[in-house]
Amino acid sequence: MLTVAVTGATGAQGGATARALLAADHRVRALTRRPDSPAADALRRLGADVVRADFDDVATLEAALAGTDSLFAVTTPFGTDTATEIRQGEALIDAAAAARLGHVVFTSAAHADRSTGVPHYESKRRIEQHLRTSRVPWTVIAPAAFMDNYASGWTLDGLRDGTFAWPMPADRPLTLIPATDIGTFAALVLQRRDEFDAQRIDIASDERTPAQIAHSLAEAIGRPVTHHEVPLAYVRTRSTDLAAMFEYFTTSGLDVDVAGLRRAYPEAGWHSFSDWAAGQDWTALLSAAPSHH
Repeated sequence: MLTVAVTGATGAQGGATARALLAADHRVRALTRRPDSPAADALRRLGADVVRADFDDVATLEAALAGTDSLFAVTTPFGTDTATEIRQGEALIDAAAAARLGHVVFTSAAHADRSTGVPHYESKRRIEQHLRTSRVPWTVIAPAAFMDNYASGWTLDGLRDGTFAWPMPADRPLTLIPATDIGTFAALVLQRRDEFDAQRIDIASDERTPAQIAHSLAEAIGRPVTHHEVPLAYVRTRSTDLAAMFEYFTTSGLDVDVAGLRRAYPEAGWHSFSDWAAGQDWTALLSAAPSHH
């Protein structure tokens, strides 16, 4: 039985990883800045030990990592900025090295080890480089685009009008993965650390074009959905970081060997986009109040 420290435990990836580890009878220490949040309560009910940790307060990190075997590390620039993400990510790795952890699994982004020019990929690349030189056993898992984003924010707002608003051409394939598959795969890697030592793996569970995504969403929702290609210029007025990402998706493409992953790791239970879409409560999602971004 492992005791795994999980950062971002109240978020999508950390939460999915915590649940997969608890389901496999491991101990989870959930690190969060808000131990009194409803998401933290939900983890406690599943058996997690929830502890307060602040990436900018090394003492809280050291206390949270004490006595754990491994760490699942997730970082994000959204809500702060990439400089903060890099600083916090490096602090987390340094704390793991100081605690002499047996394994750190860092969740990055597919293709973040390449020169993408996408700010929130470049920040993860910097953290990956720090991890490789930190003298702590490591694995990097690098997820493709999140399916979960299609059930929130401006995508969900568009679906209320039967529009799948997405800043890519209708016929350009994109590799995708739901948070639940990231969590299952992360748990697999944490439980088989020798096999995954010093490896970096891009992960995705399906590849679909915006036209195919719109079709799957229409089937799941039960009403017509049409893909509308949002101009990159519009996205750029909202976020230069996201605009750079969509430009990369369209020009270079986010290729990941989906078939190879399914063959090599069938126990990860990879979900297709149709599987994922069919599992969402669209009635509740579409009747919720629109978000304002």
